[in-house]
Amino acid sequence: MAIWKKLFSIEELNKWARKSMVGHIGVEYTEIGDCYIKGEMPVDERTRQPFGILHGGASVALAETLGSTAAFMAADKDYFCVGLEINANHLSKIKEGKVIGTARPVHIGGTTQVWEIRIDAENKKPVSISRMTLAVLKMGENSITGI
Repeated sequence: MAIWKKLFSIEELNKWARKSMVGHIGVEYTEIGDCYIKGEMPVDERTRQPFGILHGGASVALAETLGSTAAFMAADKDYFCVGLEINANHLSKIKEGKVIGTARPVHIGGTTQVWEIRIDAENKKPVSISRMTLAVLKMGENSITGI
């Protein structure tokens, strides 16, 4: 049974992302399952650090993108989510190709959500793992209105 209370197509998410930092670093949503969302990001001149490996901040940007999107989709219709905290453990380096992130819920509550985001290389080797906590807020006059 799907956990989503708001569902968008991959095409809608990617169109929305193109107009932000997410699009600038090449993040693309690739799959929405019943209880997870996946996306990928290239390891290239936009996402590598000066030493030629994937920048940890780029990994965190991918993790936060997937976690935030998933949380928004799992929140009730008149609610949105904002990040409170994210942490990341960088497990291995990658110099080229792409990384694939998968966000899965740890806790979906009425006031907070917690998501785990695993990022792997194309060969399935773990690159990083993040945990993100988000506040669930009611939409109002001065808040975002969604995608």
